[in-house]
Amino acid sequence: MQWFAYLLHGNSKLFHPLFLMLRSVFVLPRLPLPSSRRIHLTKMSMEAEPLCPKFTPVEQTGINSTSNPEGFKFSVVSYNILAQVYVKREFFPHSPSPCLKWKARSQAVLGLLKSLRADFFCLQEVDEYEDFYRRDVEQHGYSSIYIQRSGQKRDGCGVFYKHDIAELVLQENIEYNDLANLVNSNLNLIADYNDASLACSNVASKKSDGSVMEGAKEDSGDSNDPHVRLKRDCVGIMAAFKLMEPSHHLVIVANTHLYWDPEWTDVKLAQAEYLLSRLALFKRHVSERFECTPSVIVAGDFNSTPGDPVYRYLVSGSPSSMPPAGCSDELPIPLCSVYAYTRGEPPFTNCTPGFTGTLDYIFFSPSNYIRPVSFLELPEADSSSVVGGLPNYYHPSDHLPIGAEFEVITE
Repeated sequence: MQWFAYLLHGNSKLFHPLFLMLRSVFVLPRLPLPSSRRIHLTKMSMEAEPLCPKFTPVEQTGINSTSNPEGFKFSVVSYNILAQVYVKREFFPHSPSPCLKWKARSQAVLGLLKSLRADFFCLQEVDEYEDFYRRDVEQHGYSSIYIQRSGQKRDGCGVFYKHDIAELVLQENIEYNDLANLVNSNLNLIADYNDASLACSNVASKKSDGSVMEGAKEDSGDSNDPHVRLKRDCVGIMAAFKLMEPSHHLVIVANTHLYWDPEWTDVKLAQAEYLLSRLALFKRHVSERFECTPSVIVAGDFNSTPGDPVYRYLVSGSPSSMPPAGCSDELPIPLCSVYAYTRGEPPFTNCTPGFTGTLDYIFFSPSNYIRPVSFLELPEADSSSVVGGLPNYYHPSDHLPIGAEFEVITE
């Protein structure tokens, strides 16, 4: 639900002392930012049922990635479903009241998931996991894994997978609060941090979205203290799955939700780097344990627009990116965005009157084992289904689901 906060995007404190300090642990790219795109919203949709987008084959877009009709394919959908704990009238004054009620929203989300029928769902802001989503989604042929956010947060990230398509063989949780312990274990980093001139201020109180509620708890204490600043209670989850196809290829699927505040780019960069470093170690462990080369897919709400520092870091190891000056030539896990690879990043995945832009992504590590062959279509800016902002009768969350279908390469 990180929407209105991005009105301040582009004024991130990229050179906060914490960012500079963490450069001794991680390498961060710096590239010019493209201009952002904003959509003007007017009247809210007042009726209709939730829409179910369709997968569009890549070959229909003119991209050279023709699929094999007999090849084994699996689909991945990433969706921030908007935790009910964040659904308040003051945060969504543009939404029809029925669209904010738990009973209606939960059934709409469940209906959408059933209609999409993806083999893997990477869901963020899941706050009724045990009482609703686990029970109801698993009734439709899915198993699931879940991690709740740290601290007092009630939502988390879940991966739901069809147990007749994939078998879970290994999983690990990611708690980004561990970054504070990394700083704590390095006395030189702390000394450098304490000697630095602190030029960053906490602007969470200026935000006009649901993050104000969270910010009051998250930001207690000195936000310039790395032990406070890095504890944002954000999480991720990664798991290795053996596909139920002849080659029994292993695929690592990671799902995460990074911190929301655009003023804290240093924290989000640290989280992104920690994610890739943990993912690289996990991939190595899977490779050694199962004597294979697993494919890697990373999905989630990264609270970062295309071209900003976090996005650039995540894709700077991909073949289409120029290596940043003064940075390492490669990342722990080189990644490509599925949408950038197939059709270009969509103009938006999050849509409210205060902010409309792309925050959600599905990344994959290019290899000779899988390739994207279709992507989930998204509405255009002038579509009646998004006019007025989300949630509405067409879309039960302020985010849109994104998705991709991959083919296992057997040649």
